Amino acid sequence: MGLKFLLRSKKMLSLVAAFVLLGTSQLFAQATDAAAATTATDAPADNGLLTAGYYILLFVIVCFVVGIVGKILRVFDLTQQIQGKNPMNWHNIMGVCCLIFLVAGMYGAYWEFTVQGAMILPESASVHGVKIDEMFWTTTVLTMIVFVITQILLFTFLFRYRYSEKRRGHFLPHNNTIEKVWTIAPAIVLTILVIFGFFTWQQITNTVDAKGEPASINVDVTGHQFAWELRYPGADGKLGQTNYKLVNASNKLGINFKDKYSYDDLQADTLVIPVRKSIKLNIHAQDVIHSVYMPHFRVQLNAVPGLPTYFKFTPTITTREMRAKVDDQTFEYLLYCNKICGGAHYNMKKVVRVVTEAEYQAWLSQQKPYLTDQLKKDLKFAAQKGTTQQNRLALNN
Repeated sequence: MGLKFLLRSKKMLSLVAAFVLLGTSQLFAQATDAAAATTATDAPADNGLLTAGYYILLFVIVCFVVGIVGKILRVFDLTQQIQGKNPMNWHNIMGVCCLIFLVAGMYGAYWEFTVQGAMILPESASVHGVKIDEMFWTTTVLTMIVFVITQILLFTFLFRYRYSEKRRGHFLPHNNTIEKVWTIAPAIVLTILVIFGFFTWQQITNTVDAKGEPASINVDVTGHQFAWELRYPGADGKLGQTNYKLVNASNKLGINFKDKYSYDDLQADTLVIPVRKSIKLNIHAQDVIHSVYMPHFRVQLNAVPGLPTYFKFTPTITTREMRAKVDDQTFEYLLYCNKICGGAHYNMKKVVRVVTEAEYQAWLSQQKPYLTDQLKKDLKFAAQKGTTQQNRLALNN
């Protein structure tokens, strides 16, 4: 019966929910600190179980303390009544608890901003990213203003209008004015946010950089389980065609070498791009849905099998400049997969390096062609094998 009561208790469920939220925030914060500490020292890595166990134990202790304090107050209340004294005013106690909860909650929000907010990405390293950041901060500021005002009103009213024998409550079945206020006011705020987002997205996608002039650099990014493959155009500046039917162990991107533009295509292990040049990423997937995600450039777009997509952007801060800004000489821009695409999804990570035009040309001249001697031999072998199989089919017919 006791266990059923606990499971059905709304207060207990609320405490569990609050504990889970608090524990999650703490774990995220500690995981970041632990990761930073691990890179600086040889301390053993914490898999999170010890931290989770610590907070579960802390939660149980807090529950016991709250329960004991409640029992003590109840005994004190009954003692007062037995002695003919006035009982405790639980309405005042609950009202004060609301004010305490308001102050604690506001401090929790402040803590989230200072601790979790410290993990926010540095300034955007792309032209369109500045617009996205402006939209993000506008939305955040507006929602935080609404959050603070509503929380203060909610808990202050709970305290101000707590039960009192000297005051009569009024039943308010319906009020059109109140209905209009809480319907129209949020609608206006949400409309402003949606319109602001629409025009921001329009500025990003309709600029010359996005749809007008061709990009300065054209790069193929192909995702498969579990890696990204990069292909750069050669001296002709154009990428050759691809065909999924040509994908095999030696021709892993399925490049069609009947296309003359494919002969000088280059392969690379690092995505190197020149600063302040328009970059077009041609995004492909060979098996499942992946997602090209470069947070410092505010770029994310899905890689869908059979549905090539692209994203154009212009980097504005070199890797060297960003290292100076974040005061970290090991800093690297990264390209992630932002879809959980399988068991080794975490392996899908590429270094993105933004360099000057001269550095880019020097790096490009050192890259290996995709059409290697070994691939030429393999393709010749494949052609002979295909001819043999075709003849065999003809004989069978």
